[in-house]
Amino acid sequence: MGIQPSWGFSVGSLPPGPLNRISDVPGVTVGHCTLAGGDVQTGVTALLPHPGDTFHEKVPAAAHVINGFGKTTGLVQIEELGTLETPILFTNTLSVGTVSTALVRYMLDRCPDICETTGSVNPVVCECNDSGLNDIRGLHVTEAHALAALADCRADFAEGAVGAGRGMRCHGLKGGIGSASRRLELEGRTFHLGALVLSNHARFDDLILAGVPIRQRLAQAGVPPHQDRGSIITVLATDVPLTCRQLGRVARRAIVGLSRTGSYCGNGSGEIVIAFSTACRIPHDPRGDFVPLRAVHEDRMDLLFRAAAESVEESVLSSLLHAETVTGRGGLTVPCLADLLHQAKGES
Repeated sequence: MGIQPSWGFSVGSLPPGPLNRISDVPGVTVGHCTLAGGDVQTGVTALLPHPGDTFHEKVPAAAHVINGFGKTTGLVQIEELGTLETPILFTNTLSVGTVSTALVRYMLDRCPDICETTGSVNPVVCECNDSGLNDIRGLHVTEAHALAALADCRADFAEGAVGAGRGMRCHGLKGGIGSASRRLELEGRTFHLGALVLSNHARFDDLILAGVPIRQRLAQAGVPPHQDRGSIITVLATDVPLTCRQLGRVARRAIVGLSRTGSYCGNGSGEIVIAFSTACRIPHDPRGDFVPLRAVHEDRMDLLFRAAAESVEESVLSSLLHAETVTGRGGLTVPCLADLLHQAKGES
């Protein structure tokens, strides 16, 4: 969905894909399981890189840590081997272990050779801390919730305060899941690059909407002062043929999109990026001594860098604009940006 025209502003110069979500990359789907009741405001979000067997048909991937205050699992092997072999799951900080176990069970059910006739599996689980709105110490996320999110994966998925994003706060407002994409033309063919974020970072006073500081739009918002002690997880997907090294270059451009929304990546914030390409599959079992790989020319990488920056920027804003106001643990209420903008418009 990204930013809707009704909001009166847009992001960047490249055209969005038809859904303006990461699922504009063919085969990529996202699902949620949301826990929303009283003190429990949390959940799980799942991303499938393709609809096939991700373990036996891996995709090239890279990981980049902008600021490492985080507990994501699976990055070491991605960095070493340059492949992604499981879905990517998102949840709250204290539920990483539970969700990782669920993802392992999910993979074992589909791949009976794991730890029998072949090696182990590298589950990738990402997190942000939702302890303000959510009773995180209650450990309410179960393996069943993770499996439900995996079963819910679709191209037309929801954004905002859903799934893992239910209890997240972004720039002091209600954040969560956001997504956007950009359409690319290379050699007469259409490709896409898309982003998905789990936003739980940054300060309200620093927020920038399409180049305009939030203080100029919402001078009387009344958001309490707070420090940048959250995190943001960013996943970038594309169907452009890229090597894992090139994907690392693209992943590092996520910081441009985050900076454009006003984030400076504070000391207590975790900014972690995973990027992958669906353009080729890398077989788990060798079919020969070599793996055929294609890659875009380095002189064309600027197009992907721009697409990454624009889609990340828009994804952050989309997570804010699609979220609703949520009241959670201890009666804490976190307002949503859409309501504040509507109120400001009515007052002007």
